[in-house]
Order: sequence, then structure tokens, then C-alpha cells
Amino acid sequence: MNKYIEHTLLKQDATKAEITKFLDEAKEYNFLGVCVNPVYVKYASDYLHGSDIKVVTVIGFPLGQTTTEAKVLETIDAVKNGADEIDMVLNAGKLKDGEDEYIINEISSIKGACQGKNLKVILETDLLTPEQIKHACELCIKGGADFVKTSTGFVKNGVGAKAEDVKLMYETVKEAGLGVKASGGVRDKETAQKMIEAGATRIGTSSGIAIISK
Repeated sequence: MNKYIEHTLLKQDATKAEITKFLDEAKEYNFLGVCVNPVYVKYASDYLHGSDIKVVTVIGFPLGQTTTEAKVLETIDAVKNGADEIDMVLNAGKLKDGEDEYIINEISSIKGACQGKNLKVILETDLLTPEQIKHACELCIKGGADFVKTSTGFVKNGVGAKAEDVKLMYETVKEAGLGVKASGGVRDKETAQKMIEAGATRIGTSSGIAIISK
């Protein structure tokens, strides 16, 4: 289970001491990766140097409403600072407006800035219907993404990852070879297992220790 988990700390008030403790936990429990805000990418990359733990960061987070150009610059900076993978937030408003080309071009532009690193696209499934989730996945395929991801975990009163959404995402992208990251509200082993059974290949969670310790 530990090699499914991206140990996550994205609190806006996270201190350096908390980040350091969090990185030590990732080493102790041998998680697949850590997910941190961009300001801590270089620190995390340097701190984890010599390990096989991936450093993941978020782009256009948490709203997805920055311009494509801003997201590209964020990505370039993150890769320069040592990010191994990029999790970008899809512009849900553009998706709902039917601006498919905008979505495809944004994903493609950010993928180009990743310099070969994996790109995950956060759909924010709490805001979407099943039809919109499926369509978003199809646009992610066209844009060249490597993964689709459920949630930021920042939607007020949001559920986050749901097994039925993960299954729909998996069924939509599996033939194209994309992975699925379940993130948001995955706090125990039972829930994590349900996500994996539904097709998740990654679990983004701040509860990784609790998940693998039970």
C-alpha cells in the first residue's frame, strides 16, 4: 500500500518544521512520493536527495483559474527546482462552458513545460457531473496528460474522491494508458483499498501513516 501513496501536505500555513517532519515520515514509511506546495519543492528535493521518493507539486492550485501562461511559468519553475511530477488544476469553468480547445491546449502547454515529467490533471470531481468527468478525462487524453486526479481537497463541503468517480475515470482513460490518482477524503485503509479496487494507481492523502499502520 505504501507505494501507492503520495504523502501530502498542502496546508497554507505549513511551516518549515512541519514540512521537515513530513519529509522524514515519507522516508520512514517509504512512501512513493510527497506532494508539497511549490514554495517547498526545492527544499523537499534537496532533503530527499538520494532516495527514490518522488517530489510532486501543484500548479494553478487550488482553483485552476490562473491563466495558461501563469500555469506554464509555475511548471517551469517547479521542474527547475526539482519537481518529479506536476499536478495541475483543470479550469472547471472553461470545461462547463464547453471550451474544449482551451482545456486541451492548456494541458498540452503544461505537459510541454514538464520536460518529460508526469503530468496529472486535477478534475475537481465534486464540481462535475459524471458526464463532465468523463468528458474531462477525454480532453486530458487529447492534451497528453499522464494521469487524471479526482480532487484538490479544497472544495468547501466537498466529498473528494469517490469510488464511483474513480471507476468512471479509470474506465475512460485505461485504454489510453493514463493512471488515476484518488485524492481528497482518503483517510483510512478501507477507503484507500476501495479506490485501488476502482482503478486508482495513486492515492494522494495526508493520512498515509494511518492508512498503512492499520
